Amino acid sequence: MLQKRIIRHCLILVLFILPSFGFSGNVEESADIWEIGVGKVKITPEFPMWMAGYASRTTPSEGVLHDLWAKAIVFQDQKGFKTLLITMDILSIPQDFSNELKGILKQRYDFEKSQIIISSSHTHSGPVVARALKYIYPMDRSEWQKVDIYTAQLKKNLLLLVEQALSGLKPARIYTGNGISRFQVNRRNNSENQLLSVTTLKGPNDYAVPVIKIEDLDKKLLAVIFGYACHPTTLSINEFSGDYPGFAQIELEKMYPGAMALFFQGAGADQNPLPRRSVPLAIQYGKQLAVSVECVLSGDMKIQKSNIQVAYDEVNLLFDTPLPMQKIQEISLRDDYEGRWARGMIAEYESNKSFRHNYPFPIQHWRIGEQQLFVLGGESVISYALQLKKLYGDEFFVMSYANDVMGYIPTVTILEEGGYEGDGAQRVYGLPARWDKSIESRILAGFSEILKM
Repeated sequence: MLQKRIIRHCLILVLFILPSFGFSGNVEESADIWEIGVGKVKITPEFPMWMAGYASRTTPSEGVLHDLWAKAIVFQDQKGFKTLLITMDILSIPQDFSNELKGILKQRYDFEKSQIIISSSHTHSGPVVARALKYIYPMDRSEWQKVDIYTAQLKKNLLLLVEQALSGLKPARIYTGNGISRFQVNRRNNSENQLLSVTTLKGPNDYAVPVIKIEDLDKKLLAVIFGYACHPTTLSINEFSGDYPGFAQIELEKMYPGAMALFFQGAGADQNPLPRRSVPLAIQYGKQLAVSVECVLSGDMKIQKSNIQVAYDEVNLLFDTPLPMQKIQEISLRDDYEGRWARGMIAEYESNKSFRHNYPFPIQHWRIGEQQLFVLGGESVISYALQLKKLYGDEFFVMSYANDVMGYIPTVTILEEGGYEGDGAQRVYGLPARWDKSIESRILAGFSEILKM
């Protein structure tokens, strides 16, 4: 009899009393529930226009291999705090484009810079946007007018995209994990022409494939965000495409119908997909990456609590001493992109009475539950990813080519070695000189500071 009473009292406690005091399993479960909104919009140019990334192209686009997309995800945690990630199949965005878009998003939705990441895949088969890398393209006025029309349309599409993502928030859970894929090759330390005759490739490399899985409460995949650190330069033809990241996204969206796949570029400025230069190879690398992502999705992933913390700052990067004016004037007589760069530098000097001395380099940090994401602007080389992971842990994610791509971001070693990433690329980007050797310590110290915010 006594035993029956005890059981009855226990049942009453479990069914009626504990829930009223908040001792419910639902409370624990709700700590994992986010509100997530997704959106996508096609951004393939509707007319032939100049393609971005190569100085060797001398004519506008001649068709479309597959469409280009901009995609967005809005994360809202259990406190109602929102963040926005935009990914795009384009080469890059410059500072003025990024600042204008973020200004509008602040005005309309009260998003601070720390709450927004604008990521470009760095495909070398997308259109020219704004005035990014303006000196390398031998374009006339009518071609620049097409760029202006496309840039204005892109901005309009991105605002519609954000509206779409914000209006479709639904409950979801977030999981994270790291995979691996090995088709990146360090292009500074391995010769592309001798690749087939060697048995060992030289690094440094980072083969990580960071993956963020987003499922609805019925465990249906809503979206997958994934990254890889490798230049999308498999293709150099005059047809628009997302290169291997575009094929990877297509493959994943075929594997998981109804889900959206978003790619972000890592710190892969000195990594190329090798061998390259054929459509079958771009498809191969895309499928390879998609399979790596599928492997992570199929395994055990870490569920992330519905809590996001963000920080953003701009590190003051200094330039080294520019070339003497006499040397710049000599270069300005040439009929190539370096000649256009030198003429641009002379005009800048005459207008401002000096060359530019520094640049505000954007860095950002998101903590999604316990998953940390380091975000760098520019074309950062792989050593930045390796150093950040050495300092903070291998499980962390690293994104580059975000918010403002103003040039290559080399390490001190690469600056001392010289070559394209350490020196020549500054002219491609219209910068006055090489970076000062304080670049590496300033960026790492910058991350150390924003982690305290």
